[in-house]
Amino acid sequence: MNPQTGTRGLLNLRFMSVLAVMIFLILTVAYFFWGIQPTAGENGMTVFKVSKGEGLREISAHLSQGELIKSIVVFKIYSLMSGSAQKFQPGVHEISAAMSVPQIIRELTSFDNNEVTVTIPEGSTLKDIDSILADYSVIEKGTLSGFPLEGLAGDYEFLTGAESLEGFLFPDTYRFEILSGAEIAVRRILDNFEEKAWPLLQNQNNWYDLLILGSYLEREVPGFEDRQIVAGIMFKRISIGMPLQIDATLSYLKCEGEFRGCERIIVTKSDLGMSSPYNTYKRLGFTPTPISNPGQSAIRAATEPVKSPYLYYLSAKETKETVFSKTLDEHNTNRVKFL
Repeated sequence: MNPQTGTRGLLNLRFMSVLAVMIFLILTVAYFFWGIQPTAGENGMTVFKVSKGEGLREISAHLSQGELIKSIVVFKIYSLMSGSAQKFQPGVHEISAAMSVPQIIRELTSFDNNEVTVTIPEGSTLKDIDSILADYSVIEKGTLSGFPLEGLAGDYEFLTGAESLEGFLFPDTYRFEILSGAEIAVRRILDNFEEKAWPLLQNQNNWYDLLILGSYLEREVPGFEDRQIVAGIMFKRISIGMPLQIDATLSYLKCEGEFRGCERIIVTKSDLGMSSPYNTYKRLGFTPTPISNPGQSAIRAATEPVKSPYLYYLSAKETKETVFSKTLDEHNTNRVKFL
């Protein structure tokens, strides 16, 4: 064998080995930098909970399941390299798919996460609000729904004789400490109701009926002036002995008081015969309780009804516009046209 040929072959082998190592390192570095980038360009904030005792493995798995990181391996490596692997803080964190791994880790290791901002949308039910507060770790799920009223009636005039918190949990944006508990959360929300909603109702003889009506308007009609007209229609129906025929009350019944995530919310013809005090197609008058927690606009509309020649209304499927009718024939024509 020619010595020069052997030397050349050895050099080629070494060169190929070095080249392979370099390519591997380049690909590894490229993968690493790809892995720390955000998973999406724009995205809303996500509530991400870190439970006490959860470590790097569990946290990285949950982030991957939520499509908040591209690579579990890269997340673990970066956490270890940055010295953050043992510094993740239990609690509720707000992160986004638009955040890079360094940004996510910075948020998850932040000590300033003992408070959360919680928005309760108008028209949420008691059970909806229970779920929302539980998602933010303000309460344990289910504790709000079963909260006893006995200890509250003495502090809140409007709860005297009430059998449910439904309707009294004023929708707004709140700031709570994590694990505040149901009593602190309920009292904070009731204080807000007392300040913003109760002044609209307290001088009304039939104020609880108006709160119930406000809960219907919140779920059924978007605009304030249309809500006033629908409030007038409801009182006209009551005066002539006609059922209120509110679809939202049947939705409340079908969804068992939880609109959030309910797949049965759409009312069908077969639902009209359901036997329940919440079926306003069969039962005359108002339901036993509100069916949602209305905001100021809906409550004010209920207290300021407007008389009109109309007896029927519907929400157009495409535009959500409220369409009014004077007669049943006209209403049925509009149903074909707008639904």
